[in-house]
Amino acid sequence: MSGREGGKKKPLKAAKKATKEMDDDEMAFKLKQKEDQKALEALKTKAAGKGPLTGGGIKKSGKK
Repeated sequence: MSGREGGKKKPLKAAKKATKEMDDDEMAFKLKQKEDQKALEALKTKAAGKGPLTGGGIKKSGKK
């Protein structure tokens, strides 16, 4: 083995990603997704405050 081959080899550099320009349709879609996500989070927090939906337990009939 020569001296240059020993040791840890450096990884190859990854090519930089090209910045993609978004058109109006993509911008509107991203904005709609963010709004939907915010609405979903709001619903989750609202639903977490309430108790279980079934609260009756065993129901008894009026007959004896």
